[in-house]
Amino acid sequence: MKIQHIFFDLDHTLWDFEKNSALTFQEILPASNITVDFDLFMKTYIPINFSYWKKYREEKVSKEELKYLRLKETFDALDYYVNDVTIHYLSEEYIVNLPNHNHLFEGTFEILDYLQSKYQLHIITNGFEEIQTQKMEKSGISKFFTAVITSESVGVKKPNPKVFEFALDKVNTTAANSIMIGDNLEADIQGALNCGIKAIHYNSEKINLIPENIISINHLIDLKQYL
Repeated sequence: MKIQHIFFDLDHTLWDFEKNSALTFQEILPASNITVDFDLFMKTYIPINFSYWKKYREEKVSKEELKYLRLKETFDALDYYVNDVTIHYLSEEYIVNLPNHNHLFEGTFEILDYLQSKYQLHIITNGFEEIQTQKMEKSGISKFFTAVITSESVGVKKPNPKVFEFALDKVNTTAANSIMIGDNLEADIQGALNCGIKAIHYNSEKINLIPENIISINHLIDLKQYL
């Protein structure tokens, strides 16, 4: 069957989450008079945030717990005291300000423009619904996508098959006619493959441990080799 629909992940795949996240913290931490060493903060925060998103995907923490605990645990690890009121305030300020930074991965516009003439493009994201649309609009990529499926609108998160089944139903297509492109081997790639959807892994971090059966690219423009 010919591919007709391409589903993209958003964060870490098109939208440069780590760069935009760092720029957001550079604004909101000084504004709350937090003078922690910034590089050390980010080095500590990134793996903690990653671990909490995994717990969130697995339904082990709620959205509100993720937003609070990733900051609380970072400050605790740095032995830098911040009271709970400030942590809750920072967690909300982070969400509000994050879409104001709109760095995309190199080649995003070029590859989306190329693919849009051949396929219908969609987004499937586990990111918070209230800011994902803002990220797309402010970065100028909304125009490329027909449907945006958020895990919150489905009620479960990738890699749960219900997310992919919901997406296929929403755009009136089949797994055989579709492909998923994302950075997360568990949520995006294996989740799609488990539903019979082809998948391409975007390996921006150039990690080495990629299963042999998975197509992996290091640059978005490399999608032209396959699509």
